[in-house]
Amino acid sequence: MAAGLMRHLAGDLVHVHSAGTRPGAELNELSVVSLEELGIDLAGESPKPIDPDLLRTVDLVVTLGREAQVESVPGVRIINWDTDEPSERGIDGIERMRLVRDDIRDHVQHLLSEFTT
Repeated sequence: MAAGLMRHLAGDLVHVHSAGTRPGAELNELSVVSLEELGIDLAGESPKPIDPDLLRTVDLVVTLGREAQVESVPGVRIINWDTDEPSERGIDGIERMRLVRDDIRDHVQHLLSEFTT
């Protein structure tokens, strides 16, 4: 979600890669639907693990959630966004995913403002 949102909001300003610390077998369908509602198409995307060679070439890594951990790499800034988890409040389905999406979008917009100011 974060990569799709950053690509959508930043355009060519930021080069974005997406990978997971424990990627699933396929994209979460509700995530895809919630991003489609904003005009973001994830066609061609798929879950993939972190590429250690690529990791050494980036400036910034953003992890999402409490459990995601990436070992530090010299010269690479790593930040974590402890994102909202509406299911802890009994909110599920597409409404949950919209809240998660909007929380991640807020983080993305804040990070993008760091790049542009």
